[in-house]
Amino acid sequence: MSSIETARGETAFDYDIVVVGGGPAGCAAGIFTARADLDTVIFDRGRSSIQRCAYLENYLGFPAGIDIETLYELMHDHAQEAGCEIVPDLVESIERRDDADGFLVHTQDGDPVTARCVVAATRYDGEYMRGLDDDTAMFETHEHDGEEHEHFDKQYAESDGSTPVDGLFIASPYGKTGYQALMAAGRGAQVGISVIEAVRRAEGYPEPVANYYDWMRMDTELDDEWSDRDRWREYFDDRLPADHDLGAERLATIREQEIDRRFAMYLSDDEIDRRSERGQQQLLEHIDDELILAAAREIDAEQRSNGT
Repeated sequence: MSSIETARGETAFDYDIVVVGGGPAGCAAGIFTARADLDTVIFDRGRSSIQRCAYLENYLGFPAGIDIETLYELMHDHAQEAGCEIVPDLVESIERRDDADGFLVHTQDGDPVTARCVVAATRYDGEYMRGLDDDTAMFETHEHDGEEHEHFDKQYAESDGSTPVDGLFIASPYGKTGYQALMAAGRGAQVGISVIEAVRRAEGYPEPVANYYDWMRMDTELDDEWSDRDRWREYFDDRLPADHDLGAERLATIREQEIDRRFAMYLSDDEIDRRSERGQQQLLEHIDDELILAAAREIDAEQRSNGT
């Protein structure tokens, strides 16, 4: 169940975040929201537009390129490692809940699920969002070969992915984002952070402290001053607006949660080594066994020739 507590009281959801689409944009968004302790599910029917590519040669981190199947497996493995649930199902429609906040998400094969926020990360089809916004044009009409066709308006969302529909975000790689897979992943990450910050505001975080980032640092950078929780408390309080309406108990809870999150970002040398080894081992699961054995034989032969 959802961990979100909105300013309007506790509301239970099946998921904090529903992501529609398991390509680079959807997985990137889900990785960020799941790592922020938001219960996240990715619905992926396996027809991401990246599947149309023959081979990727411009995705950062793969000098000789990478085949689509392996990249897809890596993305989904990463999303699941971060805490996402991946469901191989098609989202057919989304509607606002009549008696509460959030959305009711209908899929092709499963039961409907509720969510506080929805991230749309499919490029070609926005039909499942039809009816969510009656006041702003979500779809636009184009004429082609003498016939009129409706398409999702690629300019509908703001640059951060937010939309006129509260809780609906668009991570699809439209407009200035372009259509390259690497740019789609970046778009998904950007929108994922936007979702997290929206949730933090809903939980009562005042605007100056609602901003969010996710990166690990070496604990050698944590000097004596910033090793002190009181120094972090002072830093947090200095950023609060004078007119905030948080009660003392709620303020203390948010402050301590944020300080805990900051301290968790600092890693010791041993922990860095442990995570590095585990990361390498996880990559091995996606490399063909014959290639691993061939590389091992080459290393063994080289060591023998060098007398080691």
